Amino acid sequence: MIDFSILTKYSDFYMKGLGNVIEACLIAMAGSFVLGTIIAVFRIAPMRWLNAIGALYVEVIRNIPLLMVVYGFYLLPPVFGMSAVDGFKSGTLGLIVYTASYIAEAVRAGILAVPKGQTEAARASGLTYIQTMRYIVLPQAIRIVIPPIGNQFLNIVKNSAILGVIAGFDLMYYADKISSDTFQYFSPYLFVALLYLVLTIPISFGVKYLERKFSKAR
Repeated sequence: MIDFSILTKYSDFYMKGLGNVIEACLIAMAGSFVLGTIIAVFRIAPMRWLNAIGALYVEVIRNIPLLMVVYGFYLLPPVFGMSAVDGFKSGTLGLIVYTASYIAEAVRAGILAVPKGQTEAARASGLTYIQTMRYIVLPQAIRIVIPPIGNQFLNIVKNSAILGVIAGFDLMYYADKISSDTFQYFSPYLFVALLYLVLTIPISFGVKYLERKFSKAR
């Protein structure tokens, strides 16, 4: 049976967890998009050493479980004599680094879809490589890859549950506390699932709207 009294009795826990999830996801979305775009530009840059850095980043990070990336930020700093990073920051940084590797590949595909003639014309007109990317290529590439980037943003929301493993004060963290307090193992997590749906469904509809909007503009 679903115990709705848990939702009312522990509403402050759920609201704190939801707020932390939203904050972590917004930071991770912005950070992964910026970092992923930079890595994508590295991968198609005319300099081989930048290509190597971009390719190494993508191949290494995409083949490591997200949990290991998060643990890297959480456990390694003290090993190297640095200050420990709390669970919330570690989880958010892990989401940024991990998701950026997937966004980089999506953006790279979008860049390669832009006709090469536009890049050549921009360079011939005197624009630098960076200016060509910024003003000519990337705006078109981003429009092309809105659906896959939107899907990665959805994945960030769902993957944010990883914060619960390292005391990131997210929904899963508080659900664990509620479960241990009440000795119930269904209702606390069911309400978490419903709250995640509240976050993911609007994003899904938003991505579909932008996809239709930009497809008409092309």
